[in-house]
Amino acid sequence: MKFLFDRFMAFVGLLFLSPVLLVVAILIKIKMPDGAVIFKQKRVGRNAKLFTMYKFRSMSVGHGGSSVSVAGESRITPLGAKLRKYKLDELPELWNVLIGDMSFVGPRPDVPGYADKLVGENRLILKLRPGITGPASLKYANEEEILAKVDDPVKYNDEVIFPDKVRINLDYYYNHSFLGDIKLIFKTVFR
Repeated sequence: MKFLFDRFMAFVGLLFLSPVLLVVAILIKIKMPDGAVIFKQKRVGRNAKLFTMYKFRSMSVGHGGSSVSVAGESRITPLGAKLRKYKLDELPELWNVLIGDMSFVGPRPDVPGYADKLVGENRLILKLRPGITGPASLKYANEEEILAKVDDPVKYNDEVIFPDKVRINLDYYYNHSFLGDIKLIFKTVFR
């Protein structure tokens, strides 16, 4: 049921939001003319299979930075900061949901290096289809701002945030339900 719901709602969302998608794409092309409108990155999906995740580009081209983003970084463009603040950069992920790589609700898909750190029981998380939102995403909705306040953002992410997200996602693995997912979608939309 969840899989059918995801695909149907992603289709409806893409249709309904197509004017917004078009406006954002035009703004990116005008404000950040060097580079593509869509940012593509390999992420770890269900059953640890790699897939290509799509987002609106919010950073300068060729920045060469880490996969941990911090609010106020110079590689994040002014338009990109706005897109990130309102999560508009994530709208193209509806395509990932439509084609079955992602779900509306589930653990955020990690880059391969982080997914490789999952061991033992924590690897159960990889049995889930990754999501646009989820309980860990909601708790850390302001993750970039949190990381901007610490001396070593990568270390803090690796030692504090990532392990906490794993704990939250494992709890989600054991206790998720369709009704619970609907509640998480509403919490995400109205937060």
